[in-house]
Amino acid sequence: MKNKVIRTIVLFVSIWTFGQQNAPQKIAELFATELEKKPIKSAFLHVYSKSKGIDLRLAESTVNSENVLTINTPFYTASITKMLTATAVGMLKDQKRLNFEDKIAQHLPKSLIEKLHVLDGNEYSKDITIAHLLQHTSGLPDYFTDNTIDGSPNIINQLLMDTARLWSPEELIQFSKEKMEPHFAPGEGYHYTDTEYVLLALLIEKVSGLSLNEFFKQHIFKPLGMNGSYINLKSSPLKNEMAMAEFYAGDAELSTLKSLSADWGGGGLVATTQDLTRFLQGFNNDALVKKETRQDMQQWVYETVGMDYGYGLRKVSFKELYNNDSNLEVIGHTGSTASFLWYCPQLDTYVSGTLNQLEASKGALNLVYEILKLIQKE
Repeated sequence: MKNKVIRTIVLFVSIWTFGQQNAPQKIAELFATELEKKPIKSAFLHVYSKSKGIDLRLAESTVNSENVLTINTPFYTASITKMLTATAVGMLKDQKRLNFEDKIAQHLPKSLIEKLHVLDGNEYSKDITIAHLLQHTSGLPDYFTDNTIDGSPNIINQLLMDTARLWSPEELIQFSKEKMEPHFAPGEGYHYTDTEYVLLALLIEKVSGLSLNEFFKQHIFKPLGMNGSYINLKSSPLKNEMAMAEFYAGDAELSTLKSLSADWGGGGLVATTQDLTRFLQGFNNDALVKKETRQDMQQWVYETVGMDYGYGLRKVSFKELYNNDSNLEVIGHTGSTASFLWYCPQLDTYVSGTLNQLEASKGALNLVYEILKLIQKE
């Protein structure tokens, strides 16, 4: 398996600067070592820095599959999607069609808002702002993973119970209303929830007059040349027709389930590593939203040790996360499939990819940190 990885890397060694000749092979070895950890079955990696002359792309599988993996194979990005949904909201702000502090009741139907947030007999539905949704501070429950009030299965458990079910966004919001309770009043805490990003996607559709996938296609994919990107079960890529890479929970293959329709505005994006890098570059270079809007989206609230959350963005301080003396930070997002998209400002380096395995999420962040340390030493 290691030989396969090294053969792939040879295609890209020539673009590294002279002082970094050893880094590609060391990164490839890290990548191969990660693949040897059970139960990881496939992985993709893109390490890119224009200023450092780095463009390293790897794709490898440890299992036989009908679909041949290449560096251009798209994969399920899961919650990385939140970055695009938040950016779409920022674009509508720049078009003066909404403001981050708008109440969502200004833009969404009364039937959707009514009884959305009822806590201790008080209704806060009309107090929720767009910013609350973007930053996970609305207090709304997460239809995916939170416990239901009657002990019935939440949506994450229902994915495998009825694999053919196609969920509509409205059904997901209704499930949240009927089966779950909010955690706190809007603005009074932090709770990560996909419910908010379904609402944001519906808001994007209402304000723009376009479906979410069409908005992404017209305003993000086409301008940035993200030819392998699309919303799972909703649309098709601009050019790349390669099948999506399989991803797993344990040994259960999930990528073909129709019930993944429950993962939409907060997690339905399929993309290649290069497409993800192009997106984050475009965001950082103000090709998508204005500089002022991008800065507004980086108002951080505490999420957990070493991690803060902005508007669809996560910031990681490795010094705080690992309790060491590292000066490295990354800004981007991760997904439940062990997908990742990060930019390290200290090294001007982008790292994107996935380990395609729900149990490997922590390992994915460790891998990114080890890669960045290698680059820092060169």
